[in-house]
Amino acid sequence: MLTQKGGKTIYGASLGILMLETQFPRIPGDIGNATTWPFPVQYRVVRSATPELVVRNDARLLVDKFIDAARDLVASGCDGITTNCGFLSIVQDQLAEAVAVPVATSSLMQMQMVQAMLPAGKRAGILTISKETLTAAHLTAANVPLDTPIVGTENGRVFTRDILGDAAEIDFEACRQDMCDAARQLVTEHADLGAIILECTNMTPYAAEVRKLTGLPVFSIYSFIHWFQQALVPDRFSVHLDDPLLGLAGRPANPVK
Repeated sequence: MLTQKGGKTIYGASLGILMLETQFPRIPGDIGNATTWPFPVQYRVVRSATPELVVRNDARLLVDKFIDAARDLVASGCDGITTNCGFLSIVQDQLAEAVAVPVATSSLMQMQMVQAMLPAGKRAGILTISKETLTAAHLTAANVPLDTPIVGTENGRVFTRDILGDAAEIDFEACRQDMCDAARQLVTEHADLGAIILECTNMTPYAAEVRKLTGLPVFSIYSFIHWFQQALVPDRFSVHLDDPLLGLAGRPANPVK
């Protein structure tokens, strides 16, 4: 008899994503476009948490709203929580304390792991939607060194303006050009770069372009959440020990040490 333990409302979608309240269009690759993910996800919109309030003000003032939405996702069956804004690193500890599942608020949390992989003398840099408001508090909350090279897209054509302004229409070709310009500036100003981390979850659609332009590994919320999802729902592998092609037939199982 096949039985399964219950206790959830929704099954098969273990990752929960906290969304800011926005109207701007989201293309494939964006965390808020459900077709981005090769696995099911659950979303909750945090009402009144706009990009302007979270990125250009203090997201900690909205933390109770994020906690309520996170708890609702867990009650619906999520085994892990993430968010759609890298600036929410500043509420990582409060969210993690409030729910009984792992929380990964920000792409910036990859910094220590990325840095550990780089050759001696190389370091990771950050592309952000708003350098002027990415404070020491945001960086410290994600364990990012305060001397990390950072370039923002504020001086670009539309990326920062239209996303933080929550525009009803966005020129995504202009966004691509903004990303390329910011990436070019980052590597030009910092010759010791070994990798790039994209803070903003709306930057993922341009990760391949940044990689091609700079020649550097590019880490985003997409790479982070794929890693996170593998822990929540590991892939299964079917192995038939009597398959002669594997050369395992007749071998005893390795003893557990």
